[in-house]
Amino acid sequence: MRLLFIAFSCSLLASCHVLDNREVSEIRGVTIIDAVNGIRENHTVVFADDEILRIFPTEESSDNPNVIDGSGKYLIPGLWDFHVHLTYDVRLTQAMPELFLSWGITSVRDTGGLMRNVLPVADSMNKEGAVSPRVYFAGPLLDGNLVVYNGVGRPEIGVSVQTPDEAREAVKKLFNEGVSFIKIYELTSPEVFNALVGVADELGLPIDSHVPLSMRASVAGPQVDSIEHLRNIELDCAANADELLIDRIRQLENPKGLSGAELRASLHSSQRLPAIRNYDEFQCSQTIKSLSKTLMVPTLRLNSIALNPPYEKDDWNDALSKLPTSVQAQWFLEGERRKAAPTGDLTFAEWSLSLTKQMYESGVPFGAGTDVPINLSIPGYSLHSELEMLVRAGLTPIEAIAAATLKPAQYFSLEETMGTIDVGKRADMVLLDADPLNDIQNTKRISLVISKGQVLEF
Repeated sequence: MRLLFIAFSCSLLASCHVLDNREVSEIRGVTIIDAVNGIRENHTVVFADDEILRIFPTEESSDNPNVIDGSGKYLIPGLWDFHVHLTYDVRLTQAMPELFLSWGITSVRDTGGLMRNVLPVADSMNKEGAVSPRVYFAGPLLDGNLVVYNGVGRPEIGVSVQTPDEAREAVKKLFNEGVSFIKIYELTSPEVFNALVGVADELGLPIDSHVPLSMRASVAGPQVDSIEHLRNIELDCAANADELLIDRIRQLENPKGLSGAELRASLHSSQRLPAIRNYDEFQCSQTIKSLSKTLMVPTLRLNSIALNPPYEKDDWNDALSKLPTSVQAQWFLEGERRKAAPTGDLTFAEWSLSLTKQMYESGVPFGAGTDVPINLSIPGYSLHSELEMLVRAGLTPIEAIAAATLKPAQYFSLEETMGTIDVGKRADMVLLDADPLNDIQNTKRISLVISKGQVLEF
């Protein structure tokens, strides 16, 4: 990675172009694309530090010495990966900032990590002058009496919240420690869920969630701001949704003494595919209607990976080569193993794509996230696979770009400063060599990245 700065001293060089004592750069003659302004051809974008200062038709003259030639290129806002885990695999944590930036991801939302692990990483990435994406984080998964991600056989990224009083104290503590939002997990009881939602609303914290297994999506979903993986929505789209809930509540009493991970896996195994096979169009339309204002982060790259395997793509080995050696070797072998294995059951993969399409056609909003680094998710690279899958599900390329730019900004009420390319907004942008509206895969055709006003070339 290179920082493409031209250092000028205005006391020595009269030609140095400065506005408000800031060194000014511009991208000249570029086609700008964003989800609000649409397409602006042959424009010049002027920026300094972390702010876009001017945007004007290139026919106007400019005497700026710091010019990036944007002719024949396309400029989009900096991308978000709206579902990452920075501390899930410690082998990748240190490499993630550069990996994300190299693929045009200038902001990330960390959706689960213990505070003692994630806070130092977030602070380091967010500190002034850091060459890193911006980080927004939830802290730990707020789970139930049992915890799915309890550190036994999988990373420890969840905590137990057993009572409404504990819920209120947990959220207040996280708020005081600086989290950007909270995340509610699958073994949470309805009483604890309601308490978590109540105090988060009081504190102005956005709420992310898996639909708790003790609740229906049409009840829990409208109370939160985002839902991950379409998780457990299929259970509310079945003709016998009420019966399934009664059976889940019985199983959640855990008479067999299962661990949190075992209990969740047992419920998914016993109900997910039967629910999909018992799909009821009217029931599902009512569920989708209830979720009309809840941002969906379907992680199709994860849910439907068998329909778009990364390890079968021409650029997979090149993307792998940028990972730390131990991860690179392990993931290469896993990719080869999967390529040689028979095709498994595609029911859930196809269902996830179909449900996304139904939701999109009903006007449900979408955010683009990947679950980095779970299930061979290369930081940065996998976000582009997610955009491909969103388009495959029915979104237009500009709507997929919105899911990775505008919608994340709106989630955090940051649309006045992020999400589009406008004067006064933060200088997070990606310069592309090809038009992403012609082919969404062109979001990978990256010429350079501007992050926090810093011009980066990889």
